Amino acid sequence: MGLLIRGGEIVTADSRSRNDILIEDETISRIGTGFDAPPGTEVIDATGKLVFPGFIDPHVHIHLPFMATFAKDTHANASVSALIGGTTTFIEMCCPSRHDDALEGYHTWKQTAEGNSACDYAFHMAVTRYDATTEAQLREIVSDGTASFKIFLAYKNFFGVTDEEMFRTLKLAASLGVVTTAHCENAELIGQLQQILLAAGKTGPEWHEPSRPESVEAEGTTRFATFVEQTRAAGYVVHLSCGPALRAAVEAKLRGVKLYVESVLPHFLLDRTYAGRAGVEGMKHIMSPPLRDRRNQAKLWSALNTGLIDTVGTDHCPFDTEQKLLGVGAFTQIPNGIPGIEDRVNLMYTHGVRRGNLDLHRFVDALSTRPAQIFGLFPRKGTIAVGSDADLVVYDTDYRGTISAATQHGINDYNGFEGFAIEGHPSVVTVRGKVQVRDGVFVGEPGRGRMLRREPQYCARGADYAY
Repeated sequence: MGLLIRGGEIVTADSRSRNDILIEDETISRIGTGFDAPPGTEVIDATGKLVFPGFIDPHVHIHLPFMATFAKDTHANASVSALIGGTTTFIEMCCPSRHDDALEGYHTWKQTAEGNSACDYAFHMAVTRYDATTEAQLREIVSDGTASFKIFLAYKNFFGVTDEEMFRTLKLAASLGVVTTAHCENAELIGQLQQILLAAGKTGPEWHEPSRPESVEAEGTTRFATFVEQTRAAGYVVHLSCGPALRAAVEAKLRGVKLYVESVLPHFLLDRTYAGRAGVEGMKHIMSPPLRDRRNQAKLWSALNTGLIDTVGTDHCPFDTEQKLLGVGAFTQIPNGIPGIEDRVNLMYTHGVRRGNLDLHRFVDALSTRPAQIFGLFPRKGTIAVGSDADLVVYDTDYRGTISAATQHGINDYNGFEGFAIEGHPSVVTVRGKVQVRDGVFVGEPGRGRMLRREPQYCARGADYAY
């Protein structure tokens, strides 16, 4: 059975129009006015509402063994939360540690997701060590349709890579034509600062940010950009949090480095005072890079609106209260992460578009179109066009609500954005033409999601280095 979305105002990254959308065989078959629905077609009245392309979260953790525990999520519940919030595709970080076999880890992540996700998904493959087996394994993973890597310049001896391993990863990525995403900090500086603080008895969550200050993130961003430049690879900075790191990334862009920048939801709306709260309330807001001084937020909003920040993800990584309390004696033992996959679209629309911080088209671009373009999903995803997948969000701008753990759909026992107002939410969400959400309720097919296999799309330049 087909689907016709009638009477809405279609908003993409570069256009706005009042048109109807006909969906047949999972894709958009016609856009316009004055045509009749074929027999048996379901009609959705979108009058008075905006119609967006399905939103894409380029940075999530669903299955994640980390810091002596596991992220408190499943693909089933995370994907339903995503859809209720308007996200129809997410890209998950596949993150075996440097003590694990990379290829075995990749298959574990795939098997964990397969048949359990209600929305479509893809992976970034983490490279957490580079040894004699790595190149062949990564080539096999890319051939399987995972066309992006992830490296960590933090979490020494667990996820983190050395500079030599970063160079070798980027060299291979350049030859394969894939993009490498990176967590940009300085692991050695963090380790030394952590030791100094703990030795001084500074063990609470308020000391997490001073152990990895803005300068440490800026250094990591500069170093990653330099390695990307010298290998002529394509790079993507994840969860950028502050002005100094932003300057480092922009300077690299200006000198021609192929570098993309992501920031994530918490850094636009939360600040270091949340992590400075006493006890577990502060622990709930521990993430890396940490929440920063509020002065950074205006810089991030401005850079996002002008396109210097390309995308907005969540770094969704939920740990519940009991798990956060693993760090009661030392901030270094607090599992890093905060949930957000359900709230990104509504909070960015409310506090970005509605508050005048973000152009409506840039909102669609940063949360849907640019992720699709950067990671090889466009125009299948990220736009509303004939032939594109019918991932659509009918958005009710008249809705008013408040974020609360009591009403969220995730299984975490708190919400880091508790009490935040939202002005607008999805009333209908489709995944490849099937209605999965109506009026904030999941009504669809739990296992509908598919793994999205992607082709390398960056010019493979082999050993043609910058020198």
